[in-house]
Amino acid sequence: MQFLIIQTAFIGDVVLATGILEKIHRQYPDAQIDFMLRKGNEGLLKDHPFIRKVLVWHKSGAQKYKSLLALLKEVRAQRYDKIINVQRFAATGLLTAFSGARETIGFDKNPFSRFFTSRIKHVISDGQHTLHEIERNDELIKAFTTGAPEKPRLYPSASDAEKVKPYQDKPYITISPASVWFTKQYPTEKWIKFLQAFDKPFAVYLLGGPGDAALGDAIQQQVPQHTIVNLCGKLNFLQSTALMTKAVMNYVNDSAPMHFASSVNAPVTAIYCSTLPSFGFGPLSDKRFVVEIEEPLPCRPCGLHGRKACPLGHFKCAHHIKEGQLLASLP
Repeated sequence: MQFLIIQTAFIGDVVLATGILEKIHRQYPDAQIDFMLRKGNEGLLKDHPFIRKVLVWHKSGAQKYKSLLALLKEVRAQRYDKIINVQRFAATGLLTAFSGARETIGFDKNPFSRFFTSRIKHVISDGQHTLHEIERNDELIKAFTTGAPEKPRLYPSASDAEKVKPYQDKPYITISPASVWFTKQYPTEKWIKFLQAFDKPFAVYLLGGPGDAALGDAIQQQVPQHTIVNLCGKLNFLQSTALMTKAVMNYVNDSAPMHFASSVNAPVTAIYCSTLPSFGFGPLSDKRFVVEIEEPLPCRPCGLHGRKACPLGHFKCAHHIKEGQLLASLP
């Protein structure tokens, strides 16, 4: 049997969609499973033991539709038994509808879902009915699988582990200080205050992409009393994940590194500013802590996703979090 899973959204969305992959492989161990994602995210699934092929969509730039048409041709030639489309947007819906697959499954919010074999109701958590994203995604495969949803999982290689081994010779924590969205990112000055109050003899590793290097430098320069190593842009996705596995604690925003930690069951402290864990994207590690403002704010949440700026200009949901709340998750 041949499966194709489609998730061409952001990094964290791909990680969460691996729960589907895990469950399909567990119940159909001989199945051939392919995965479609956007250009830039393919490193997440490098040398994945359960994936036959990763299909890459050049989703940005002038090649967007040319790349999509090339993928459609490749998908049609493959004649998949089942395509599971986690996306709710038109482009991948069109590809799914015209894929020629025996069965096409996706959420009802996709504009092309009327042409799918199976349309699954997409439910956003509203505070009364809380579903985690892995539970939402599991609805897509419930008709042909059994049991509870599987947790997401990434597979750092032996070479990834070897790359980070020099950083693991003494106890350490990691901090992933950045986020694509301003209102999801714990402010730089707050990270600095946390580290200034940090009194453990642990090394501190800052994780992130190349674009986060300046942020890492700003934090590092303000806390000279600690051993802080700025690794932003120096480790890839799987290497960062490998480093997280043996950390005493991993501090993250409501962003992709939280899901990296979940994917290897690493201890994690997730800081929520404008968003809420009840939206369904919270940490899944056995040892997990959620930090958020202790008093209610009438303006929080200000939306399902992050924003480029605080709509009211004060960003109290971040600035009123206390350093002691972060320190409390340390042993």
